Amino acid sequence: MRPLARLLPAIAAALALWPGAASAQVTLFPAPQGDGQELSVYSSLDDDLAAPLVAAFQSRHPRVAVRYENLLTTQLHDRIVAETQAGGGTADFAFSSAMDLQVKLANDGFARPVETPDTPGWPGWANWRDTAYALTFEPAVFAYHKPSFADHPPPATRADLMRWMAEHPAEAQGRIGTYDVARSGVGYLFLARDQELYPGIWSVVQAMGRAGVQQFPTSAELLERIADGRLAVGYNLLGSYAADWARRHPDLGVILPRDFTVVVSRVGLVPAAARQPGLGADFLAFLMSPEGQSLLSRTLRLSAVSLEVAGQPGPAGGMQDLAGLRLKPVPVSPGLLAYLDQATRAKLLARWNKALAGE
Repeated sequence: MRPLARLLPAIAAALALWPGAASAQVTLFPAPQGDGQELSVYSSLDDDLAAPLVAAFQSRHPRVAVRYENLLTTQLHDRIVAETQAGGGTADFAFSSAMDLQVKLANDGFARPVETPDTPGWPGWANWRDTAYALTFEPAVFAYHKPSFADHPPPATRADLMRWMAEHPAEAQGRIGTYDVARSGVGYLFLARDQELYPGIWSVVQAMGRAGVQQFPTSAELLERIADGRLAVGYNLLGSYAADWARRHPDLGVILPRDFTVVVSRVGLVPAAARQPGLGADFLAFLMSPEGQSLLSRTLRLSAVSLEVAGQPGPAGGMQDLAGLRLKPVPVSPGLLAYLDQATRAKLLARWNKALAGE
C-alpha cells in the first residue's frame, strides 16, 4: 500500500459554475504507475479516513488517479443534481452518510443500476434496485463517562436510562447529551426511527428534558464532553465515532442498547451522469468486496454490511459483539423519502420540543 505521506496535499478547489464549490475539500491521489484514467468521487467521509480505501483500490488499479471531494451531505446531493441537469457530467461515485438523500438521488433517476460480483449475496435491506447500496453498518449507541458509573452500572436500555435519571437526579441534571435533531441529519433519523419502533420514546424524551438534556449538532462535541465528564451519558450517538473515541479516551465507554439498536448506513451509488461510470462501478465493487468491507470494518471502524466480513470472529468494527442484540437497520428504500417531507419533519421537531419542555 502506498504510504500516505506520498499523497499530494489536499488543495482547495472550486468549480466556477458550482456555487457551493468553495466549501469543498479536494484531494488528488495520483496514479501509482503513471498517467491513466481519473476516478472522481464525491463523499461525506473525511479524506484522511478515505485515504486507505483509495490506496487499496489503486493497488488493484495502479493506473487510476483519484480526485476525491469531501462535501457536506446536502451539497453532495445538490451538486450531482445540478451537474446532471446542466449536461456536463458529474462524479463517478457518490458515498454519503445521508441515507435519505442518496435514496432520493436513486429514486429521482440520478443513479444507474450496477451489479457487482457481491450483489447476489448482499442483504435485501441494503440494496435498492441495484442503484443504491448500504456499505456500512453503524449502530446508534449510548456513550457514557466511566468514572461517573463507578458505583453502579451504566444504562443499557431506554428503561434503564429513565430509571437512572429518576434515581440519581443530581448526577443526571445537565449531564445528558444528544444530537440537536434540528441540525443533525443523523440525529433526526435516529429520532424518527425511535418513534417508529418504540411507543414509549416520548416518555424518555420528557425525562431527558426534566434532566436538562444538552443538545449538540456533531458527534465530536458530544464525545468530548462525555470523555472529560462534563456529560455522564450520550443518547443515540453514531457508533462508529463513539467507538473510535473510546479507543483513544479510556474514561469513555460505549453500550449498544439491549432493548433495540437502530442501525444506519453510508450509501454508495454510481451517478447516472458519471463521466467514467465504469470506474465508478469498479470502486463500488471494491467497497463491496471482502477486502473493501474488511478495510471499512477494521481500518475505519465502520462495521461491515457484507455477511462474509461481518461473520468473521471478533467485535464488529471495534465495538462489542453484535450477537443477541435486537438490531434494527434502516432499509435502503423509498421509505426514507418520508423523512425529507417538510411537513413530517416540522411535526416531529415540534413534538420533540414539546416533550423536552414537559408538554
